[in-house]
Parts: sequence; C-alpha cells; structure tokens
Amino acid sequence: MDMSLKDILEAIQTTARSFGAELTSPWFYLQFGIILAGAGLAYASDAAIRARIDLGSLAMRFPLPLRHFVRVMVFSASTAVFAILMVISRIAMYHMTWPSRSYLLAVSAKLALAWLVIRLVTSVIRNAFIVKLVSVTAWLVAALSIIGQLDWAAETLDAYSIDVSGLRLTPLLLIKAGALIIVALWLTNIASNFAESQINRATDLTPSVQVLLVKIIRIGSMVVAITIALGAVGINLSALAVFTGAAGVGIGLGLQKIVANFISGIILLADKSVKPGDLVTIGDSQGKISAMKTRYISVAAGDGREFLIPNEDLVTQKVVNWTYTDKNTLVKIPFATNYDADPRLVCKLAIDTASAHPRATKGKPPNAILTEFAEAGMKFSLTFWIADPDGMDNVKSEVMLALWEAFKREGIRVPYPVRELRIRGGALPVETVVEVSS
Repeated sequence: MDMSLKDILEAIQTTARSFGAELTSPWFYLQFGIILAGAGLAYASDAAIRARIDLGSLAMRFPLPLRHFVRVMVFSASTAVFAILMVISRIAMYHMTWPSRSYLLAVSAKLALAWLVIRLVTSVIRNAFIVKLVSVTAWLVAALSIIGQLDWAAETLDAYSIDVSGLRLTPLLLIKAGALIIVALWLTNIASNFAESQINRATDLTPSVQVLLVKIIRIGSMVVAITIALGAVGINLSALAVFTGAAGVGIGLGLQKIVANFISGIILLADKSVKPGDLVTIGDSQGKISAMKTRYISVAAGDGREFLIPNEDLVTQKVVNWTYTDKNTLVKIPFATNYDADPRLVCKLAIDTASAHPRATKGKPPNAILTEFAEAGMKFSLTFWIADPDGMDNVKSEVMLALWEAFKREGIRVPYPVRELRIRGGALPVETVVEVSS
C-alpha cells in the first residue's frame, strides 16, 4: 500500500517525540557514557592485540577451514571487544534495573555483532568496492531491523513509483534488483572460475577451444544470472523491450568497433587461425600470443613490450602465423665471398656450420647454394630448419658467427668496398675511384 506524505510526516514526528523523551532521561546519558567508554577500550585493545599476536603462527595452529575465520576476527578485534563489553553491560544493567533503561546498550551490542557477521561473510569477496558496498548496505538493513524501522523504511521506499511500459519502478524494487544482481554475478564468477580451471586442465582441448568455451560459459552464465535476478524481484523482461530496443540502436551507432572486435574474437577462436602460444607477425609487430581477450589479443615481443592488437585487425589484415600448421621454420642466411675462394668449399663450410648448431633439425639437412656472380664477389644462400621459430634471430646470429670463424681458418675473405680519393694538381676536380679488395 502506498504511503502518503502525511503518513510519513506523522511517523517522523512520532519518532522525534520518542527520541526527545529519551534524551530527558538520565539513563540515556549513563548508557551513552558506557558506550563511549566501551569504544575507547575497544580501540586501545585493538592496537594491543595486533601488536602481540603473530597472525601467521596463530593461523597455523587452526585447521584450514578455521584460518580464514581467525584472520577476520583478528582484523576486527576492536568490533569484537566492543560487542563483548556492550553485552556484559547490557546483562549487568538488565538485572540491576528496568530492561528499558539499557535499550541503547542492547542496540549497540546488536549493531556490533551484525557488523562482525557481515565482515566475516564479505571477507570471501575479492573486489574491494563490492565489499564496501555490500557491507554498508547489509549493515544499514540490519540497523533498521534492530531498531524496528525496517518495515517503515521499506514502505517509504515503495511509496514512490514511476510506470515504464506497464512496469512499476520504485526505489525499493531497484535496490532489491541491484542487490540480487550483485549476489548473482558474484556466484556466477565463482562458478565460472571453477569451470575455467576444469577446462584448462583438459589436455584434449586446444588452447583456442579452451578460451572459446570459457568465454561462452562466462557470458551465458551472466545472462542467466541477470535474468533470474530480475525475475526474482517481479520484473517482467517483456516490459523491458523498449530498453533493449534502445540498446540495440546504441550498439548499432556508437559501439560498432566494440561489437566488431567481439565478433572477430569469436571468429578467431572458432576457426583456430591464431591461438595462445603462436608466433605471429602483424604489420610491424611480431611476437608470441600470450592472451586472447574479448576485444584484443596480447602479443609479447620478448623485450618486455606487449602489443594489444584489436581482434578486427586480425580478421581484416594480413597476418603471418609462423606456427599455424607446423612449428618447423626455415632460416635463410645470405652471405658473400671474394672470387679467390673455392665456391664448393664455401658451400661445404656453410653446411657443416649450420649442421653443428644444436637447434638445427637433424631430419632436414642444411643446404647452401651459389646464387650470383656479383661485381663485389660471389653471393651464396644458406638455409636450414629449426624446430621452433622462437629465438630465430639468436640462432641466425650464432650460425653467422660460427661461419665467420670457419672462413678465417680457411683464409676465405668477405668482400667489402674500398674508396680511394685522388686529387690532381692540388685542386679540384676530384676523381673518385672505387676499388674492391679481393
């Protein structure tokens, strides 16, 4: 039943008169003094408890299920001490005088105990913002219930409403829906993390299929959780058609890139063109794929940098995947010698040098060929296979260094240009003669 403004004002006036009558009683100030003294003792004891207790050694004395409870109780020592002092004071005054004269002590004890329970329950949540939001909200609800004003607050929040396409929206309905959605998403996150751990342990699934399954489970479980939460508070989803239509227009106009990247990510996971662990070259970026997200992929360059490349670029642009079907990689090393060298000996030295490298594939022997008789000397090409493209530049450098040492042992020289300037008559013109040392 909707409350009128007159009823709300009368309820506030009645509460104010009761509070004013309470302020005129000397027992109110006695209870208030006891509460302040208890708060001071609780604050002092909190510092003493934390200074004297080693949390690590204390927790190891208890079984694993109780360690979390002990840790929370130590961090909430001041609240626990305050609650104990208020309970003792309440019991003492209850037997010494009328129960109504210790009402504030009972309320303080219940509020402190409620905060302890809330802290213990919310300590399993990892998100700090969600912990604060849930803790404050739950404590306000508990406080209203303790002082007997929860029904009045609920009726007041339900008194004002607006109609949207036949749906009656009130502050109370929105609060209930928000609370249920937060709880549902939290439980969904726990279930999704468990499912992800089980999927990642499956050795018969490829990395791309694992990522795809995890994303489908997370998105599907979130949709189901929100649907259940809204249905639990009595919101008919068909009444939200106007909002879904507006959301569709917003997606079509303002979220084109986000949707395109999301759909592209699903396509990449489904066709397995790239997957975590692949060595790829995209434009000027090269590295190993370390993660595939909903909007982008992360490519680790190997020097501490990570390129975040939108999924749409992988679908629309040219991508070089060094490990798409086979991780075996062909390494090419061009080099040259002077014309005094024996080209057959040069080819043999190059093949022997590449074969001696530990990463060279034994089943595919290296090959060296003479490619050109150039002006500066003979040009050769050395090719050999390695089992994994990771660290290919290091392999190429090591083989070239070993080839240089082999050339020095055999007296084979590498051609390089030499420029000689001749000045006639001590002045211009200057004639430049280019000679090639052999």
